[in-house]
Order: sequence, then C-alpha cells, then structure tokens
Amino acid sequence: MMEPVSDRRPPITPQLALRVAILGAVALGLFAIVFFRLWYLQVLSGDQYLAEANSNRVRTIPIQAPRGKIVDRNGKLIVVNKRAAVIEIDPSKLPQAERDLAAAWGQRAGKREARPEGHKGEPVPIPPIPTAALRERYAGLGRVLDLQPNTIHRRVVRSLVLLPYASARVKTDVPAAVLSYIRERPERFPGVDVDQTFLRDYPGGRLAAQILGYAREVSPAELKEKRFRGVGRGTIVGKDGLERTYDKYLRGQDGARRVQVDANGRPVVNKLLKDTRPVSGQRLRLSLDRGLERSAQAAIAGPLNPGSNPGAFVALDPRNGEVLAIGSHPTFDPAIFTKVLTDARYKALVGADGGPAPLTNRAISGAYPSASTFKPISALAGLDKGIVTPQTIVNDTGCAMIADKERCNAKEEAYGPVDLTRAIQVSSDIYFYRLGLSTFLRSGEAIQSWARKLGLDHRTGIDLPGEFGGVIPGKKWRTDINAAERDCRKKKKISTTTDVFRAASQGCGLSDLRAFSEGDNASLATGQGDVQATPLQMAVAYGAIANGGKVVTPHLGLEIESPSGELVQRIERDPARTVDIDEGHLRAVREGLRLAASTPEGTSGAVFAGWDHARYPIYGKTGTAEHPPPTRDQSWYVAYVPDPKRPIVVAVTVEEGGFGAAVAAPIACRILAKYYRQDTSSCTAGTAPQ
Repeated sequence: MMEPVSDRRPPITPQLALRVAILGAVALGLFAIVFFRLWYLQVLSGDQYLAEANSNRVRTIPIQAPRGKIVDRNGKLIVVNKRAAVIEIDPSKLPQAERDLAAAWGQRAGKREARPEGHKGEPVPIPPIPTAALRERYAGLGRVLDLQPNTIHRRVVRSLVLLPYASARVKTDVPAAVLSYIRERPERFPGVDVDQTFLRDYPGGRLAAQILGYAREVSPAELKEKRFRGVGRGTIVGKDGLERTYDKYLRGQDGARRVQVDANGRPVVNKLLKDTRPVSGQRLRLSLDRGLERSAQAAIAGPLNPGSNPGAFVALDPRNGEVLAIGSHPTFDPAIFTKVLTDARYKALVGADGGPAPLTNRAISGAYPSASTFKPISALAGLDKGIVTPQTIVNDTGCAMIADKERCNAKEEAYGPVDLTRAIQVSSDIYFYRLGLSTFLRSGEAIQSWARKLGLDHRTGIDLPGEFGGVIPGKKWRTDINAAERDCRKKKKISTTTDVFRAASQGCGLSDLRAFSEGDNASLATGQGDVQATPLQMAVAYGAIANGGKVVTPHLGLEIESPSGELVQRIERDPARTVDIDEGHLRAVREGLRLAASTPEGTSGAVFAGWDHARYPIYGKTGTAEHPPPTRDQSWYVAYVPDPKRPIVVAVTVEEGGFGAAVAAPIACRILAKYYRQDTSSCTAGTAPQ
C-alpha cells in the first residue's frame, strides 16, 4: 500500500550531507587528540610524571652554613662561630589543632603583608593555645627552659607558617645541664628534639661592637631586595656593620636536609634521604689593629672620661685610608643579637627610652660642630684666596665686634698680636672670626669650598652602612633649609613670624628663616654655628694636611680569604683624590699644629708635656664646641704623627666633655701612646680652654 503523500520525508541535500560529514570528522579528530594525549601521558611520559610526583613528596630544610670569621690585620680573631644546642619540637608530634591554627593565622598574616604600606592595619595576633593538654605540655617544657607557655606557642606557630614540615625552634644555646635533663626524660617531653646551630662568638666581648654589626634571620622584606636574590627563608644574613657590608662573602652557602612527607605534608619517619652539606663562609681580614682598638675603647670609657659621656674615636693611616681603630661609646655586647631580643632591650639599644643609644656608631654618624679643630681648614682657605698670609698680624684683645655682635675668646683671654701660626697654636677665636668675616666679604664661600675639598659635607665612602654626610653651611644650604621650614610651617599652620623655638615645639624649627650672613661665616671659620661633622670626616681632613693634599677613602676591609686563611681576593678601594695645596701654606698650618701640641702655650701642650716629641712629633688641635646651658660643651681633639714608617691620624670627641684639652686630648694621647709604645702616664689632662 502506498504511504500518504504527507508522510514522505524530503531527501538530504548534498550541502547538508557535507556539513554532517565535516562535523563528524571534527568530532573524530577531537576524540583522537584526547586519546593520543592520554596515551602520551600514561605510556610515553608515565615515568617522568611518576618521578615528579615522587619529588613533590620531598621537602627541603636548610642546614645553616657557618658564617666566615673576621680577623684583624695581624690575623687575630675578632668574630668566630660556636656550636650551640637548639631545642626543637617535631611538627608531626603536635596535635592537629595546633597545625590548623598555624595555617589559619598564616593566611591572615599573609593577606595583611600583601597590602600596600600604610594600609596594612594592625598586626594579626596569634590565637591562644588551642587545647588544655597542649598548654600543659608547653608549660612543662617552659619550666625547664625558663619560657612561658605562650612564648613557646608563638614560636611554634611562626615556625609552622614558614616551614610546616621543619622542626620548630623553641630555644637556642641551651646549657648542657638542661639538655641532659631533657634527654633523660623523653616521655615527659614528647616530640622535643635537640639539634645544633652556629652562633656568632666574640672573643673580644664588646670590642668594636658597632663596627662589626650583627647577623640575624633574613626578613620577608629583605628577600625582595636585589642583594638577597637567591637567598632562602631562614638564612642568616648580615643586618648592620661589617656583617652587612661583606655579607655575600661571610654568608656561605646553606646545605639542605631532604625530608619525605605524606599527602598531608607530614614528615615520613624512617625515610633517610641524602643531605647536601653546607659550605662555610669566607674569612674577612680587616685593617683594624685589635690591640689598638682595645686600648682606644678602654681610654674613652675609663677615668679620662669621668662622666662616661658618649663619644667616639677614629685612628687611620693617612697614606692609604686604612682604619686602624674606630669605635663609639657607650658600646654593647654584640652576642645579644644571637638570641631572641626583647622589645625593651632593643629600645634601650636605639635610645628610644631616652638613653645614650649604644647601637649608634658615633664615629661615622655622630653630627657635631667640630669647633676649633676646623681652624686649619679655614686657614688654608684664607691663605689660598690671599685674605691672609702666614705673616698677617691680628691684634687679639680677647673680644671684638664681629658683624655687629661682640665675640670673645674662651674666658675672654687676650693673646695680643698673633700671626696665623700662633693663632692656631693658642687657638685665637678673634683671629678666625675676622678671617671668616673677611672671607665672606671678599671671596664668598672659600671656606666652604675648602671644607668640601678636604672631605667634609659629604660621605667619606667608608665600607660601613649608616654614614652621615655632615653639614657645611652656606647660602644655598640656608636657602634650602629655609624652604623646608616654610613648607613645614605651611603644613602645620605655623606663622612665619613665630620664633624658631616655639616652631620646634610644634614639629618644625629647622630654621629661623634668616639669610646666611657674615656672622654665620665668622662662626663657620671657628667650626661653630651650623657646622656638623663626624670624627671620621675630621680624621680624613687632617690626613690630607698630613700627607700633602691626598684625600683618602677610609676603609676597614682588606682581604677576602678562604676559611683556612689563603688569599682569595684583595678588596679594591676608590683611589684617593688630590687637592693642590701650596707648600708654604701647608708649612704655616702644620707649624701651628706642632706648636699647639709641643709648647707650654699650645692648647694641648700640657697633655703632651712628657711626650717624646723628637722621635714622634705631635701635630694636634683641640676643640671645644659650645652648647647653651645646662648642656656642657663638647670636647674635641684631632692630631697626626708624620712618622715615616707608621704615620697615624687620631680624632676623638666626647659629648659634654668640656674643654678639648681636658678630656678628648688625653684620650687621644693614650691611643697614640699605645700605637708608638710610649708611657701612658705622660697623658695628663690639660686646662687650656680651646
């Protein structure tokens, strides 16, 4: 029977058939690609991915490399390492609640750290100990280690966040008696292990603490710095001083302990994997003389400084800039940085509690008016510009009107007619006030120019972090600081007519907004006013006077050596700059410095009265930087000895030490006596005012 016409289906058109064929081919091709990929992964690359899966089960724990030793110029040890016992807790023996708490806290702390600076918010607190049983466990361990349970908890949580599979360090440098107690009672301290680490050790105790600096675990912020590229978490790096400057040599290369973990990241016991041994850091040889450093430090901290006032000293070789001794008082025990440092202790070190800030290296960052030790620089400027000659006479009557203001010598002492050499010998302020005034009126900023030539108003380039560049005031400096003061007052809505002291009480007070004047230049000529210099800068300037105009780059690092002492490389320094100084001008200035230290009328003559001037002539200048009461004046002394074989420059300053001859000069005398093996009993305090 024939079908109705309405039920007939139209035949497939050729175009539709072609489309169906194309879609089928595409689908077949896709299935073929998927099939081939599965075959490739499972058959051809199966071994490779199996190996990678196995490697994902292995975690690497760094093994600390011992840092390189630091020795003085004669090879005497200054910084070494010692093995120290460490108490740790195995993370696999901790309850899951503690690990979960650490993971949650780590996520919150990580989110805070990822926020931009200024928008991080308050630090994320670590939650309390999650279980009573764990608190009791921590309490039992804490009674033996003298730690609070919460302290142990915080250390464990931080360790779990950084390396969840590594043992959590609880305490470092544990006494042997405590180790024995813990080892004999393993059932009372489940999961507690004993390991070893290397700590910095200081045979000299507090010797050169600010210079050496310290090393601690690298911070997350430091890991982003270029100089720590390739450094892993937990690595001990130099944070300050020489430890920081030469960190890449001292650091060494950490080893690695490979640990197999399960799917949950827990270490698998009884799986011994091959470790990579650490490589010790290289040895650093310094220009320091350990014996001279010790004597200088004892002198500035001893009875010659009866108030134990803060101060600093520098001794260097003017031929090449090698620093023979450098230090700051008060000092501290650098070993405190090898252990956990409390906030209170750190605040005391930086002076946040109002103390003298032992961590501050006053030799390179102390900003002080240099007082009369600056006068030889003013003299060279005046001679160079023809303002004075070595024979120019000024009648010193004790006081004089300088820029509409009466200015006087210390104690208003009058020296009568003085030429340049005698003005340096007796430290005539009147002579140099007039020199500063004449220089301003006739030659502009000649004194400023010469100060900069000789190493002031900019960093010396010593291989220590934190050096202060100093201030030599002039017209541009005054303009810049006035602009900064106006900006400050505008922000804080302080009137420009408000006096500088009241402005300072409101957060400004950088300047009194006046122009640089001839009176300022007169103060500059005597090293007073707004002058700021460091002891190191003054030592470099006097070194140039001693060696005929060569401005050296001071440095402490001499050589990088292997751990056994073989030379690896010499540390290269920037070449010295040469300043062209007229020989006649140098002769006049030097003679004034020699007479100042070797004659009864010289400002430090009494201090060096028993010195062997024929063999080791002293060329030195005292300085007394004036401060408004009740603060006492600051004591300065800078000197050099032009011994052909072993020349030296010494600079000493003591805050609130009084006259330069009373405190700083005797300390410098002790340093020189040690260097030249002279009798230190000849170093007596003088009474000369300048």
